[in-house]
Amino acid sequence: MSKISSNIKYLRKKKGLTQQQFADQLLIKRSLVGAYEEDRADPKYELLNTIANFFEIPIGDFINEDINDKYPPKKKQENDNVRILSVSVDQNDRQNIELVPYKASAGYLNGYSDPEFISQLPKFHLPMLKQGTYRAFEITGDSMLPVYPGSIIVAEYLENWAEIKSGETYVVISKDDGVVYKRIGNKFKANKKLKLVSDNPVYEPYEINPEDILEIWKSKAYISTHFPEPTPDPTLESLTSMMTQMQKSIASLQQSNN
Repeated sequence: MSKISSNIKYLRKKKGLTQQQFADQLLIKRSLVGAYEEDRADPKYELLNTIANFFEIPIGDFINEDINDKYPPKKKQENDNVRILSVSVDQNDRQNIELVPYKASAGYLNGYSDPEFISQLPKFHLPMLKQGTYRAFEITGDSMLPVYPGSIIVAEYLENWAEIKSGETYVVISKDDGVVYKRIGNKFKANKKLKLVSDNPVYEPYEINPEDILEIWKSKAYISTHFPEPTPDPTLESLTSMMTQMQKSIASLQQSNN
């Protein structure tokens, strides 16, 4: 169960409200309250903010903290320091996958937290992806070959940047570079620059400051009209190399058994 779902359920019960009474307070359907508490759906940001205000809990704590009997009450701050993620949902209150075309990537820097901007992006669903918050980004350039320009990277929102794994690929949104798809070369630390590496060796790695980063998305899939090339037939040179490697492995194995 996510923190949001468990927090809603705990705080509702603490106030002595039934799901129907709580839904009436928020002017929503009771079935939505059930979906939120059972972690079958996530509230949109506007509603999430309303719920946090209703319980007088800072929205940053509401999203990131386990609120229970041990939770220390905090006064809600006017400017709560939290990354705001706007999402859109379909008629069944399922989160959409919004597509950010390359031509819209510049506008995304200003509109990434604007619900109206997000609602105007193209939307779709992929049945193979589990429940989560996903977004799709059209990439350009050849820095990540063999993923070709024009491919669409489908990525999952990464709230905790400490979970970044070195050597894996992410979509990084930053103030200076905009939307880039790169392999990350080091673990995230607040006082250390993040190293971005291209798969195409022609491009040199570079670093960005953590304070310049707006969002990070963990790549999960990609969509492309370019199909992989067939594996080339083995050459005499490659066969010779394979035989040499096999002989070395056999010799090493024999030595370890003696």
